[in-house]
Amino acid sequence: MKRIYKLNGCLQHYVWGGEDYLPDLLGIEKQPNQHYAEWWLGAHSSAPSMLEINDTQQPLNAFLAQNPTALGDESRAVFGTELPYLLKILDVKQPLSIQLHPTKQQAEQGFARENAEGIDLKDSKRTYKDNNHKPEMMIALSDFWLLHGFKAKADILADLQARPSLHTLAEKLQTQDPHAFYADIMQADQAQLSAWLMPIVEANQVRYKNQQLSLNNPDYWVLYTLDAMQISAEKLDAGLICFYLFNIVNIKEGKGIYQDAGIPHAYLRGQNIELMACSDNVVRGGLTPKYVDIPELLKIIDCREIVPEIIPSAENRKIFTYPTPAKDFALTHIQYEPAESAQLHAANAEILLVMDGELKISTNSTALCLKQGESAFICADTDYRIEGARQGYAVIARLP
Repeated sequence: MKRIYKLNGCLQHYVWGGEDYLPDLLGIEKQPNQHYAEWWLGAHSSAPSMLEINDTQQPLNAFLAQNPTALGDESRAVFGTELPYLLKILDVKQPLSIQLHPTKQQAEQGFARENAEGIDLKDSKRTYKDNNHKPEMMIALSDFWLLHGFKAKADILADLQARPSLHTLAEKLQTQDPHAFYADIMQADQAQLSAWLMPIVEANQVRYKNQQLSLNNPDYWVLYTLDAMQISAEKLDAGLICFYLFNIVNIKEGKGIYQDAGIPHAYLRGQNIELMACSDNVVRGGLTPKYVDIPELLKIIDCREIVPEIIPSAENRKIFTYPTPAKDFALTHIQYEPAESAQLHAANAEILLVMDGELKISTNSTALCLKQGESAFICADTDYRIEGARQGYAVIARLP
């Protein structure tokens, strides 16, 4: 068995994706009227990456089933025969749904329950697609905006009290605990949503069109989301209220953030690298035409006040691992100049993705030349060398 293989990812064409970023990064031809939202690198059964082996393509999950030692002893001892992480590149042109992810225990219980109820895995009302949790980290590839966790109660009250139509919500928050307050909002009817939101929309239309609203202003994101997602005044989404409840976070290129279980979040605009536990479990909390499982949402949401913690950038460090508390994954950033080399060791399975420039990756018996957008799968217990061919950087997904 070879130790390194060329790896080809899988595109996801969700409607919120852009048209240009991923085709340009990957060097592929753009198709007209096509959305390019995500590039997946991993072994998730719904979209496994493909290994190039002797001029043929083999799904990574099938390869690992046949060659489990490629995962590494530590990985197998903790995570069994599954690759524990999934690496993605996202191009967020339109806001994604507000979402949160379960703990490992919640995922196991929810997956078993829906299986017992006979809900098909592809059913639109299926919440749990697998039995794994889904903590995730992201590193911004552009100026990036997202929602992340509940703000401090005092800050929520200040935003609600500054808008006459939301005064009743401010009064409610002062008498209710945050969970009950959020539950009432998520279960509000159209008449109530309209009474809260439409005065804000009408008061800010001109300023929004004239680009006079700050991107730190929740009103901007309400109007932007209505516009971008084509949400009509007759079908308002309860998730729009969350712009006044959650932290609006701006992450500069190169920096990042970590999303733990239960923390509500939503990507709003920009491009990023995302690395997560290998799962597709998403519990939605609005800003989506998809199924919103309110009882499950209310069961697992974390309503604690969150102060966003920004992951620092690699800056000018040649090799840098972004700090997170994750046990399932880590992301290392490696910069290179032409003819500059680094000697590395993969204790467990790794995925390398070239983000810029060109490099050569080699072992004693194999060498691959990879340019921007190309990837390699590195088997466990492999010593390998990276040498720059054109200045740039790569990221390596691995275990901590």
